Amino acid sequence: MLKEINFEDAIEQSLTTAGGYSKGDPHDYDKERALFPADIIHFIQTTQPKFWTRFTTLNPDNADTILLDSLTKELQSKGMLTILRNGFKCFGKTVRLAYFAPNTGMDPDAYTRYTQNRLTLTRQVKTASGAIPDLVIAVNGLPIASLELKNPTSGQTVDHAQQQYKDRDPKELLFTFKQRCLVHFAVDPDRVYMTTKLEGKDTFFLPFNRGHHHGAGNPPIDGDVRTSYLWQAVLTKDSLMGILARFLHLEVKETKVATAKGLKRHQREALIFPRYHQLDVVRKLTNHAWEHGSGHNYLIQHSAGSGKSNSIAWLAHRLSSLHDTNDQKVFHSVVVITDRVVLDKQLQDTIYQFEHKQGVVQKIEDNTQQLATALADGVPIIISTIQKFPFITQAIQTLEKKGQTIEIATQGKRFAIIVDEAHSSQSGETAMELRKILNKDGIESAIAEQFLDLEEDNLSDVAQENLLREQLKRTKQPNLSFFAFTATPKFKTLAVFDEPGDSGQSPFHLYSMRQAIEENFIMDVLAHYACYQRYYELVQAIEEDPEVPRRKAARALARFVDLHDYNIAQKVEIMVEHFRTHTRHKIGGRAKAMVVTSSREHAVRYKLAFDQYIKDKGYTDVKSLVAFSGEVALKDYPNQKFTEVGMNNGVKEAELREKFDTEEYQVLLVAEKYQTGFDQPLLHTMYVDKRLANIQAVQTLSRLNRTTRGKTDTFVLDFVNDPDEIYAAFKPYYEMTPIGGQSDPQQLNDLAYRLSQWQLYDDDDINRWCKIWFCDRINPTGREHKQLNSILDQVVEQYLTLTEEDQALFKSQLASFRNLYLFLSQIIPYQDSDLEKLYTFGRYLLTKLPRTPDSTQINVDDEVELKYYRLQKISEGAISLKAGEAEGLYGPKEVGTGQADEDVLLSTLVDKLNDRFGTDFTPADQLFFEQIREVAITNTQIQQAAEANTIENFAPVFYKLLESLFIERMEDNEDIFLHLMNDEGFHKIAAQYLMQAVYHQIHKRQDRE
Repeated sequence: MLKEINFEDAIEQSLTTAGGYSKGDPHDYDKERALFPADIIHFIQTTQPKFWTRFTTLNPDNADTILLDSLTKELQSKGMLTILRNGFKCFGKTVRLAYFAPNTGMDPDAYTRYTQNRLTLTRQVKTASGAIPDLVIAVNGLPIASLELKNPTSGQTVDHAQQQYKDRDPKELLFTFKQRCLVHFAVDPDRVYMTTKLEGKDTFFLPFNRGHHHGAGNPPIDGDVRTSYLWQAVLTKDSLMGILARFLHLEVKETKVATAKGLKRHQREALIFPRYHQLDVVRKLTNHAWEHGSGHNYLIQHSAGSGKSNSIAWLAHRLSSLHDTNDQKVFHSVVVITDRVVLDKQLQDTIYQFEHKQGVVQKIEDNTQQLATALADGVPIIISTIQKFPFITQAIQTLEKKGQTIEIATQGKRFAIIVDEAHSSQSGETAMELRKILNKDGIESAIAEQFLDLEEDNLSDVAQENLLREQLKRTKQPNLSFFAFTATPKFKTLAVFDEPGDSGQSPFHLYSMRQAIEENFIMDVLAHYACYQRYYELVQAIEEDPEVPRRKAARALARFVDLHDYNIAQKVEIMVEHFRTHTRHKIGGRAKAMVVTSSREHAVRYKLAFDQYIKDKGYTDVKSLVAFSGEVALKDYPNQKFTEVGMNNGVKEAELREKFDTEEYQVLLVAEKYQTGFDQPLLHTMYVDKRLANIQAVQTLSRLNRTTRGKTDTFVLDFVNDPDEIYAAFKPYYEMTPIGGQSDPQQLNDLAYRLSQWQLYDDDDINRWCKIWFCDRINPTGREHKQLNSILDQVVEQYLTLTEEDQALFKSQLASFRNLYLFLSQIIPYQDSDLEKLYTFGRYLLTKLPRTPDSTQINVDDEVELKYYRLQKISEGAISLKAGEAEGLYGPKEVGTGQADEDVLLSTLVDKLNDRFGTDFTPADQLFFEQIREVAITNTQIQQAAEANTIENFAPVFYKLLESLFIERMEDNEDIFLHLMNDEGFHKIAAQYLMQAVYHQIHKRQDRE
């Protein structure tokens, strides 16, 4: 009962009784043609009788042979997938070999043709080479899948099934790429793997498992084996035919190899069969949309490197052709929001294979007028950037001036918006403008309904309507559904895209980083991580000891060291020698590296130092490219401007990805570029010289996680970040990213009150401004511009009377109000026109407020000198993430409470940095911490915060006040003070210890009282 034959029996029984299959006879298999001829002929006779009658009349003696020979030749030239979808030519007529389910029920004959497909499951088919796959699946006589089964109780697992496939002859016709079977499954009762191309020992299998507890594998199933989903949900007739029609596609990638005669182009084809999580997410999203219609916001949290581009392409195609039970389109157009050129081409190429016609996908690459026209014409799939939407109204006016009339009618129209990288594409007013354009008519109807209830006496009717229009564009629109993809959701993303999934909360669908790593679909970029620490001493080079803002001076001193030639030279030597010694030989000698720098100036100096070091050493096996935007001027190169193209010897920005993909270049130095959305599987090593935190750390380091043949590991060499910080950044995204709490809407009212207390403006100022702003923004006369600026200028004059510290605090509070309102108004249907007016007024006031002196940079280059410097490796190994440790992301708590910078002596700061790593402290030094704790316990603000909050909510308040307590007692123990201020790891441990001690002691005291 536990033998392999019993496993075959169970699958056969399921597919032939409930899966829509017939049982096939292995003797019907034609070894030479690798087909089931009788089934092919029977299907043609049944579904295309007119053709068959005419054809047999012309060929009465050998009709079967002629037809099968024609089919075999077309299979060889076009491939199985094309023949299945489009048929083949025989005697000038197109012969169909499969019919797919129609999108609507409007053509009953189409569904009848679909029911005539015959799927067979044949066991133990003997091929020409003698191989005998356990199961072969055929559609109308065309073999399209094979399965090799193993049973662990018999001593063999899915790993043995994979090896069995690798041992087979890939030239055997049944196994030849594209010609016959399109996918091969290795299966045991616990796991499933698949491949679409047999290549001997180089055959690459992908996992096809559901995942279990956010990790690899499959969950147990009551009364069945873990892998039963394969034949009960994936390989059933309707499911498999849907995959063949709407998922499987041929991907062609072109690479360039440098030769003596120049670049030589190579094309590599890959047949893409959806991974389980890709199939599952597309089906769940389309099913939910079919059942519930538009007006929902979905978040899809799929790990970086998990095939998001294909998932988006499949989803866009399915949504564009989705019809409800009344045969009405669920969505009239699908809008894909992306900034990636790669996705543009992939979408068009993939969907063309399904539709085989132009015009289904339109990329908006010219201007906003093109976008307006595409929306008006109802193009099924539109690819655009989010930035084009705010300018649609102006684009329509421009067309009207040219005599062209265009109307984007949204009445009764529904749109699906697919967002590539949710948090980057859905922030700010631009996203609101998209909603406003795509639900123009719906918003107008809502205005008509709500206008009478608007309690606003300070604005004209026109201004009130426009104000209400602005409010309504922020909330969920009933005719719009958002499908947002990201690997690293922020709190705001989870709150806005809130449609619950299987877990009962957002995200709607999850493919975790942990599962992707455990399935070997992506690399674990934290498995080999080395950290360096720098030690240096600065000396003051001037006699004067000027007073400077402490934090700004600290940043200036750190920048001085970062950009110092010796610092960069030391790191360049480590990078180049490490690359040549360890990295260069990886991935069959094709491995590449990325250097992540902290600024454009750093990138330029690294590029100069890189090239000089390689030249001095005479190395010819390492060559670099640099990526940064704009022009950079260096004071030690007074007559020169550095650009990316110039430093790369003429390589244009659009060509850089392609050039780096060749064998000519091995290292890419970047500054704020290629740290997201850059897919280069040959990236093996990353040298990090930039502070990384939270999402930025995950996105940047994930550039290494792509897999490719021969890539067995990755390596990170970090000059800046602490292992604990990297661990904390990755932790929320390792499994599911839960939302940790809800934002308090009352914060908006509190902030609005605090802003009013500055007395820089009053309600009359806001109302006068809004009366003008909301009356006519579309056709301004010029008078409005003067009046609006005049009102803001009066507020700016009042602002300038504040101290620098108060200016910074007011500006911080105003920015906090703007950001918080923009977020909360998307998830809470505010009916408060005062908040909307303050938001609009404050949004533009922020642009008028002058930059405060605090934002200027202090230059200490001529006032300090570098005395000594050394780099030392402080850690190497794995940063291990553990299961079940996901932490929730929390929304804004206390906002707008920025603190001013205090002045200290420059010499004091220099001493702090020189003694950055402290001394060996003794037990007597504990007195310093005890004194800090006692002072904190008696602090009224700290007491109130501890008594009113949980320890999690108390921590941020305490940490904000702790630094001032340290500074107050700096003279008691200068060594400890310097260590706290300059060693982040030391500061973090001490601060956490003090926070817990203070919190618990205050509560103990409260309990006693």
